[in-house]
Amino acid sequence: MIHVSATPVLALRGASKRFGAVQALTDVDLEVHAGEVVALVGDNGAGKSTLVKAIAGVHPIDEGALEWEGRPVSVSKPHDSQELGIATVYQDLALCDNLDVVGNLYLGRELRRRGVLDEVTMEQKSRQLLDTLSIRIPSVRIPIAGLSGGQRQVVAIARALIGEPKVVILDEPTAALGVEQTAQVLDLVERLRERGLGVILISHNMADVKAVADTVAVLRLGRNNGTFPVKDTSHEEIIAAITGATDNAVTRRAERRTTEAAK
Repeated sequence: MIHVSATPVLALRGASKRFGAVQALTDVDLEVHAGEVVALVGDNGAGKSTLVKAIAGVHPIDEGALEWEGRPVSVSKPHDSQELGIATVYQDLALCDNLDVVGNLYLGRELRRRGVLDEVTMEQKSRQLLDTLSIRIPSVRIPIAGLSGGQRQVVAIARALIGEPKVVILDEPTAALGVEQTAQVLDLVERLRERGLGVILISHNMADVKAVADTVAVLRLGRNNGTFPVKDTSHEEIIAAITGATDNAVTRRAERRTTEAAK
C-alpha cells in the first residue's frame, strides 16, 4: 500500500478558463497525491476535457494557480507540463499503426549511439518496461496495427511512462474496449498507483471508477460539485452530484428498490 503524502503532487487552486463568451471552468480546485487514483467525472460539457488540457498546457488557465509538489508553477504550453512530470494519454492514443511497439514507445525520444538509432537498447528497455507493468504483448516488434484495442491502450500508457512522470492523466482509457480488455487496462492503472504515481482517470463508466479510484472529483457546468472517497460513497450519490440533483432517474429507481424490499 502506497503512503499518500499530505502535500499533493499536483493541485489546482481556483482555476478558471474562458473561451470568448463561454466560461468553461469557474474556480475549480483539484488535488492529486502520489499513489492515488483520482477519477474525474461529469456529464458531457462539464469541463473535464478543458481541465485536463489546462493541466497539460494545451489551454492554460486564465485565473487561479497550478501547484506542483506544493509550489506554484506556470504551465503555458505542453512542454512545461511534460518537464514537470505530467504525462497525458488522450482518447485517440496518437499511435502510429505502421510502426512496431518499440518504435511507438520511443517515438520522439529515440536513443542513439554514435549518431545511429540504438535499436538493441530501445528493444531491451521496451521489454523491461512492459515486463515491470505485466503487459502481455506477443512481440515488441509487432506493428501496432496488429494489436487489439486493449493492447494498443496499454502501449499508449506505457509510452507515457518512458519519461518517468509523477502524474499520468488517462482520458477515457476503457471507452471502446470489451470486458477482458477493460480489465487489462484497469490492472495497469492499479500498477501505476503501486509505483507511487498520481493518476487522473477520466471516465463515464462508474463500474471502472468504483473498481480502481480512491477519490471521485465531480465537475458540473465547469464547477466543482463534490469530492468523494470511493469506499464510503454510493453509486447513487455520485450520480446525484453529476446530475446536480438528488431527485433523478437513478435515485428514484434505487428508492423504488428499497421500498419494494421493505414490503
